[in-house]
Amino acid sequence: MVVGLAFLATAIATLFCEATAVRWSRHRKPHELAWAVSLAMFALASAALATGTSTGWDIGVFRAFYLLGAVLNVPWLALGTIYLLAGERTGHRARAVLVFLSGLAVGVVLVSPTNTPVAGAAIPVGREVFGAFPRILAAVGSGTGALVVFAGAAWSAWRFARGTSGGPKSSAKRSPRNVLTNVLIAAGVLVTSGGGLIQGVVGHDEAFTASLAAGIVVIYTGFLVGSTTKK
Repeated sequence: MVVGLAFLATAIATLFCEATAVRWSRHRKPHELAWAVSLAMFALASAALATGTSTGWDIGVFRAFYLLGAVLNVPWLALGTIYLLAGERTGHRARAVLVFLSGLAVGVVLVSPTNTPVAGAAIPVGREVFGAFPRILAAVGSGTGALVVFAGAAWSAWRFARGTSGGPKSSAKRSPRNVLTNVLIAAGVLVTSGGGLIQGVVGHDEAFTASLAAGIVVIYTGFLVGSTTKK
């Protein structure tokens, strides 16, 4: 079941990444590029998960899975929210910082020593494999990215409910479609991190892979809504 769900998540993320990249190539909207990068990371992390659960984990596969899935994915997803709600000027600044921090994270995760051997088909646990620095990067990256996504959903919903007046750009930012986009992305992030909530029902690895596949679908639904939002 774990292997099948991992391959399903890989296929879903790959198809969604290709579709989002095509939309970006046509419209050149920066939030769609950030979403395409995030989905590419989803796809590669899911591919590493499928490889590890089907043929056995090694440290190289786990480093790729941890880097793309636990450290970098959510921050790049959050960058799309920043572009969508705060505009290109703020988004470009955030992107410059994120590119620098992503390079730092790549170096740290790739060279960090491990505390225990990585082997077998069960999904390794980051706190058992890595020391403090990679785990801090994962906590800060995923936590900050999720906070941006959730805050963006709340802020766009509040602006829509408040009905703040302004020019056309302000109206676009508080449109119901914009609100739905951010709410769906936030819901998808919650789903992907919710495997532990159903651990007692179907088991840890099954819960994780099921929530990953379901979360990608919810997030991409938000992307589809946001792709038609006028700037």
